[in-house]
Amino acid sequence: MGLTELLSYMTEENLAMLVDKYRSLGPLPGLLLPFMKSFVPPLPTLVIISVNAAVYGLWLGFLYSWIGIVGGCLVTFAIVKKVAGHPYLVRWSQKPKVQKSLVWARRQAFNYVFLLSLFPVGPFVVINMAAGLVGMRFRSFLVAVLAGKAVMVMSVSFIGYDIHRFIENPFRLLYVVLFVGVSMVLSKKIEKRFSH
Repeated sequence: MGLTELLSYMTEENLAMLVDKYRSLGPLPGLLLPFMKSFVPPLPTLVIISVNAAVYGLWLGFLYSWIGIVGGCLVTFAIVKKVAGHPYLVRWSQKPKVQKSLVWARRQAFNYVFLLSLFPVGPFVVINMAAGLVGMRFRSFLVAVLAGKAVMVMSVSFIGYDIHRFIENPFRLLYVVLFVGVSMVLSKKIEKRFSH
């Protein structure tokens, strides 16, 4: 099965049947699908998280999606950080213009990783790789990803758990928007602690 066939198979109905079929394996399907998102960027994040919430329930679905996505981000980050120590990349990073960019990126890394983690669609792999290449500290990356992905996964799980409720009453989305807004304010406080 090629990537195109795989992606065309990734509909909400097919994923729900797949996860339900292998539910006897416990949380494994609910963890593996979001984990794969870090290695196969075109996988539909919104669908995967919604299906987990619908199949496992709101809280377990959230937990499995969150652990899977964060796990994938950490593995990608660790691989790139390891590769970043290659002599060729080290020589390249010593160039004055590159050094200037890297210093700026290191200062802003926590903020960008957290903010970009809030969005359910986007270049997760690129964010993880960029953080690894600029030498972001593991603890800062971990906190930024844990917090950002928690907000994103909870928002999508909340909607995906009972999407018909949101279709019937779209004003319920205001709760989700409010939750994301409060989380962004709290992120500023977290960022001050971890960016210095």
